[in-house]
Amino acid sequence: MSDLSRPNPDDLLKLVQAEEQQRNRGKLKVFLGYAAGVGKTYAMLEAAHQRKREGVDVVVGYVETHGRPETEALLAGLEVLPRRQVYYRGILLTELDVDAVLARRPQLVLVDELAHTNAPGSRHVKRYQDVEEILEAGIDVYTTLNIQHLESLNDIVAQITGVVVRETVPDSVLEQAEIELVDLPPEELLVRLREGKVYVPEQAAQAMRKFFRKGNLTALRELAMRWAARRVDDQMRDYMWIHGIPGPWPAGERLLVGISPHPLAERLVRAARRLAGALDAEWIAVYVETPEHSELSDEQRGRVLKALRLAEELGGRSIILTGDSVPETLLRYAREQNVTKIILGKPVRPRWKEALTGSVADRIIRQSGNIDVYIISDTSSPRPVRQEATGRPPRPWTDYLWAICLVLIATGIGALLQRAISLPNLVIVYLMAVVIAALHLGRGPAILVSMLSVLALDFFFVPPRHSFAVSDMEYLLTFAGLLVVGWVISQLTARMRAQVRAAQRREAEMAALYAFTRDLSTAEGPEELLRAIADHIRRTFGREVAIFLPDPQGNLKLARKSSDFALDGNEMAVAVWSFRHGQPAGRGTDTLSAAKARYIPLKTPQGVVGVLGVVPKEPSHRLTPDQRRLLETFASEAALAIERVQLAEQARQAQLLQEAERLQTALLDSISHNLRTPLVSIIGALTSLQEDASALSEEARQTLVTTARSEAERLNRLVGNLLDMSRIAAGKVKVKKAPCEVQDVVNAALEQCAEQLKGRPITVKVDPNLPLVPMDFALIEQALVNVLDNAIKYSPAGSPIEIYAYADAGNLVIEVMDRGIGIPPEDLERVFDKFYRVIRHDVVGGSGLGLTISRAFIEAHGGRIWARNRPGGGTIITMTLPMEPTG
Repeated sequence: MSDLSRPNPDDLLKLVQAEEQQRNRGKLKVFLGYAAGVGKTYAMLEAAHQRKREGVDVVVGYVETHGRPETEALLAGLEVLPRRQVYYRGILLTELDVDAVLARRPQLVLVDELAHTNAPGSRHVKRYQDVEEILEAGIDVYTTLNIQHLESLNDIVAQITGVVVRETVPDSVLEQAEIELVDLPPEELLVRLREGKVYVPEQAAQAMRKFFRKGNLTALRELAMRWAARRVDDQMRDYMWIHGIPGPWPAGERLLVGISPHPLAERLVRAARRLAGALDAEWIAVYVETPEHSELSDEQRGRVLKALRLAEELGGRSIILTGDSVPETLLRYAREQNVTKIILGKPVRPRWKEALTGSVADRIIRQSGNIDVYIISDTSSPRPVRQEATGRPPRPWTDYLWAICLVLIATGIGALLQRAISLPNLVIVYLMAVVIAALHLGRGPAILVSMLSVLALDFFFVPPRHSFAVSDMEYLLTFAGLLVVGWVISQLTARMRAQVRAAQRREAEMAALYAFTRDLSTAEGPEELLRAIADHIRRTFGREVAIFLPDPQGNLKLARKSSDFALDGNEMAVAVWSFRHGQPAGRGTDTLSAAKARYIPLKTPQGVVGVLGVVPKEPSHRLTPDQRRLLETFASEAALAIERVQLAEQARQAQLLQEAERLQTALLDSISHNLRTPLVSIIGALTSLQEDASALSEEARQTLVTTARSEAERLNRLVGNLLDMSRIAAGKVKVKKAPCEVQDVVNAALEQCAEQLKGRPITVKVDPNLPLVPMDFALIEQALVNVLDNAIKYSPAGSPIEIYAYADAGNLVIEVMDRGIGIPPEDLERVFDKFYRVIRHDVVGGSGLGLTISRAFIEAHGGRIWARNRPGGGTIITMTLPMEPTG
């Protein structure tokens, strides 16, 4: 087995340890579909019957048939474990009973709907966590999942369907799972939907209007197939890697195009794109950076980056690899990625150089094995271009002058030491000069030092001195050794120096990028985000910055700019062009290059979200290719951060709209029921008095009048609550405090509720030692009336109501207690929200505004109000007011 195909021992050890852990776990199989109704549960049950026929102990932990007869029929013959029952808000819910599964301990358990959220109070929040516990116990699990519930695809699904899926499963849960794709053409699924085989007719009609549109289903189907195909491809590559199979296995075509600094690079990328399109294959553009290539000129490095950018724009992937050998690094990566075809450029170096050192293309062809290699020629350049492939910028002549000085210094040191050490040991002095030259001056000067050292050693120290004649032929071996060792040392040291420089450059870039992304992730709000983007780009690149964002109408507007960024009509026109075309423009580009600034579109998968403009502080300062690449990375991260903020704002607006719709619905419901009911009673009573007055007895007339008055008062309270709520929302509630008797406030509230309190035992205990308390009498009376009204509604007729008032820690405390139905613990705070009501069939619904108004009035006084459940049943609502004036 060659080194190129041998797995890394450390990685292999980790994989073996992971497999050992998996051996003690159960196996997970996921029946994956693209939408409800494609037959995932049906396929899972059929597979379970097959496993049972094979002698496997199979039980049903949780299967949701949704009332489909064909699915329910498949449950026959399978052992079904009882479900765990949970009461939530008075509703009976059933969930998977994990303890029952662990106690039964079958070989295989069926658990439907992996992404399901468990009822509150369950051991785990999500069902996939239940499945993880079962797998840890060594039990195999069959489960079902729709592609839209995968966490990594959540944004894509929302973009496709316009629906944000709340129940998601982390991708890590499916990493070791076996995936079986359950597919059904969208046309057949829509037929099943119309026939009521997926949802009941009312739900089906709504689903077809929103989620189950043919376009949505087709896109989700493709998403599921592509995801499953990638999983299979990853598993195949892992298998090949574990077993050291050199590959490739041509299960699917994958192309790799090798990029160099030669002008042919862009032609290679386009050729790879055409071939990949013809083969419907994935393709990758790869540049291998070796120590020889680490000293490329800015022009050559720019060609590489431009070719890699072109590959990404044409739909491929691009990557920069680091290695000592281009062929070995390229082939190693190709085998790891299961590449089937490699595209290279035709060698352009002179024949004599190829004869001496060979070419990259020849070495790749010899070592490629089963990988096909395509060689693309450059018809536009019939003659070789000198030093395009590995050319380096010329070295300053001062480096070579320093090299000569190092040899002179080494010779001087040798002259001082020649009496103390033998002649062969003087070679070490010259070798040190070679090392110093390689470390600080580079490869060329180090080779010069090596050659001059041989000449200096011969001329000054080898008899006969001061001549290049050699009396003892053994010294020729010394010279050859010094020359060869010096050459090798210079090569290795220069390579190490180049790698260190490359590592330092990457470290600086990664540090800048890390600080940039960290500040973007912690920025709160658009202003802080734009400030972070501008500050980082100004510090990192020494440029003045302008950021342009579109307004709601889609017109590009300036959002932020540095004070020294000169923006006129021409510059704005360049920014608009960049935004509309999604391409860089301005300074240093091929489009509108006369502009003073460089404009980079801020692109995301959803489109262009803005434009970044940068201008140097000095006109002569130009970005290096590495800086341009880093700036484009900054722009990509900034685009994603801006899109994140925009999506968050859109989500907030959508939530506000949804809340407004909910409030509107609740208000309409309140008006339709709570206003109509008293109006109907009043109209009925008045009609009877008008039409049947002579036939009615005095008692009947009094009853009708009392009823009309009671309903009118009820209507008045409701309208009053609505008006109070509108005053609170408009901020027009004015508190006019004056010293008041607490007993008077309680008595006034009881008098308002006297009719409703008939037949109820009322206990009132007000501390007689309470002083006068500063308050707005009318507002606190209304707050207390609303609390009493709530207690009356949610407690049985004839049950007692108690009111206590006392002082505690400088506050007035008023408690209203009842023996009603109580409040669910999770909703103790929500009862003070607008339109919230504890729903019960035997309770007449109100508007859901009474306690909200009470809280607003109490908090306007600087007090607090809260609710808690009363031991033995019922509710206690507590109000506190400061007893000292608060200004």
